[in-house]
Amino acid sequence: MPKLKTHSGAHHRFRITGNGKILRIKIGKSHLRRKKSKTTRRMYDNMIPIDRSNYKRIKRLLPYGG
Repeated sequence: MPKLKTHSGAHHRFRITGNGKILRIKIGKSHLRRKKSKTTRRMYDNMIPIDRSNYKRIKRLLPYGG
């Protein structure tokens, strides 16, 4: 059985925790932030877990834990 390749785009966008949860970054973090309020900008600091419906698909892109 050959080695599987990690999807490089998924590798940069997702992180897998020690418990196996997959975390993602919220959209809109990097562009046009100056006009957003401080409260809104602070929301982008934390990564949030993905919902379970997409879990299997993303896990397939990250065969070795990203």
